Amino acid sequence: MTSPFRYTEPIPPKAATGRTAAVYEQLATDFGIEDASPFVALSSAPELLAPTWALLRESLIAGKGSRTGKELAAVGVSRANKCPFCVDAHTMLLHATGDHALAERLAHGKPPENEQHARVLAWGEATRTPGSPDVSTLPFPAEHTPGYVGTALSFHFINRIVSSLVIENLLPGNVQRFRVVRSLGGRSLAKTVRRRIVPGASLALLDEDETGPGPSWAAGTTVGPAYAALRRAATAGADLLTEADRTLVRETVEAWDGTHPPLGWKDLPNRDDRPGARLALLAALAPYRIADEDVAAWKKPPYTDHCLVHLIAYGAFAAVDRIERALPLHTAWKSALPPRATREVS
Repeated sequence: MTSPFRYTEPIPPKAATGRTAAVYEQLATDFGIEDASPFVALSSAPELLAPTWALLRESLIAGKGSRTGKELAAVGVSRANKCPFCVDAHTMLLHATGDHALAERLAHGKPPENEQHARVLAWGEATRTPGSPDVSTLPFPAEHTPGYVGTALSFHFINRIVSSLVIENLLPGNVQRFRVVRSLGGRSLAKTVRRRIVPGASLALLDEDETGPGPSWAAGTTVGPAYAALRRAATAGADLLTEADRTLVRETVEAWDGTHPPLGWKDLPNRDDRPGARLALLAALAPYRIADEDVAAWKKPPYTDHCLVHLIAYGAFAAVDRIERALPLHTAWKSALPPRATREVS
């Protein structure tokens, strides 16, 4: 059987121990899939795996807000980042929520019929563009901001990990293209997706020195410490680059306007001269364009799978950080729902 992983050889979930095994156990219980490829791809670096799972769990799964709405946000983000694996996965998860007609409209490239659903999907897509006016108004109740924003930022990170380290087909032979497969796949996860998940369990997987209160938009929720832990773990990959390369990555991402780089990306470093900076920038802005030659140019002794995962995570989170800082999260957000609306459209 062909491995779904590019450039690394993760330990099979059944052979995992310690913190990695504990993450897989929670994945199976709360997500319904023990061996989800985006997480297995991170398993050579448990210090990255645990907070990545924690942010997803505490926002998408346990955070406030309807699961349907947050799945739509995840699909919107994944579309914007050109991550077909995640688009297909979360379209299938919409089947698991029971929103079969909505899932099939998305699968066929049609917009949601429900106006509120359409706004959430568009908001998710717009978050890729720093400073986009389309994110200044919330398409969900303001009190659900930690759940929705945490979900969006989680997928800006996970999309980049997947596009860098996992093949783009969700299922062998792309069989998720068939409606019956999407429906059956979603139905198999329905019981897990629809049950109530208590916030906070994933934080026990994080060391105390890995967390913190997190950003102000997630204050008082379990999303905050999870985000803080992922930020700390991902930015540690900076140590794999020279100061000059870190500066190049930082300045390039800071100037990024959310567009996908052209094929003739003149500012992308040459793989022969600055392979580390090249990989980090590709992971940040165009991970689907990482080629075998790019990885081979950098991943030489003493660098290992653990190092590659950390470098990719560093580049991925550079983009997440740029996106997060550009969101109008530290000022009063205006909800798109009417003042008396207290319930989301599910």
